[in-house]
Amino acid sequence: MSNLPHCPECKSEYSYEMGALLVCSECAHEWNPLDTDTEAIRVIKDSAGNVLKDGDDVTIIKDLKVKGSSNTLKVGTKVRGIRLIDGPGDHDIEAKVDGFGPMNLKSSIVKRA
Repeated sequence: MSNLPHCPECKSEYSYEMGALLVCSECAHEWNPLDTDTEAIRVIKDSAGNVLKDGDDVTIIKDLKVKGSSNTLKVGTKVRGIRLIDGPGDHDIEAKVDGFGPMNLKSSIVKRA
């Protein structure tokens, strides 16, 4: 019986040491055992410092030009049911905006409603 931790990817109990890393024999995932002990939870905050979570409603705090459209997202536009993502660049919110459709937003330009 091994005292090694289970694989963080597939949760398999069959992991082994390879130098300073641990390796899963089922999915071949490699990880540093020191990183899993201090695993950080990513916290996303709005422009006012409020912690955001999936399903929150937010309000746009500044006018935004929408790429590929001649329309502009105006200050005060309400966005319902956001989803937090690890998106492209520093865009960390995915949402459907009425009149514009699905888009990625930065948390720095929204305020929790």
